Amino acid sequence: MHLGDAYLVVGDTKTDAGTGRTVPLNSVALDAIREYAIWYKQKFGELTSEWYVFPFGKPQPTDPTQPCTSFKTVWSNIREDSAVKGRWHDNRHTLITELAETRAGDETIQDIAGHVSKQMLKHYSHIRMEAKRKALQAIVCHKIRKPRESRVARGVATVSQVFK
Repeated sequence: MHLGDAYLVVGDTKTDAGTGRTVPLNSVALDAIREYAIWYKQKFGELTSEWYVFPFGKPQPTDPTQPCTSFKTVWSNIREDSAVKGRWHDNRHTLITELAETRAGDETIQDIAGHVSKQMLKHYSHIRMEAKRKALQAIVCHKIRKPRESRVARGVATVSQVFK
């Protein structure tokens, strides 16, 4: 975690593309991590780069030099404490969909998500109907703002072309 530069480095993952990638933190994520860092300092007295973000210990973390035994357990506790619904993996689908809907480029999304192929990107992004509608409406708005001169307006259309 590099709070000063607002990014994190992903540790070991299931794929080579996911391991070691850097992910920038947006303002909301950065604020949450900073708040967590305050709790962490109060709990353990300091922040050491070798320590784990989700430390070992039950029911409360007790040893930051050891990782939690299961992120699933960590997520279950977070969900319970904050009344959040859904699996951790659902967040991945949501993030990738929202990135796609904000018109982030495929390469950017793949880099953030740790995907190697466009096929995997397609599997994870579920573009919503409203985003599709807005994209199609943008074409209409563009045409209205910048109408193309028709053949009739240029005077080169024949009578049969106009009255088909």
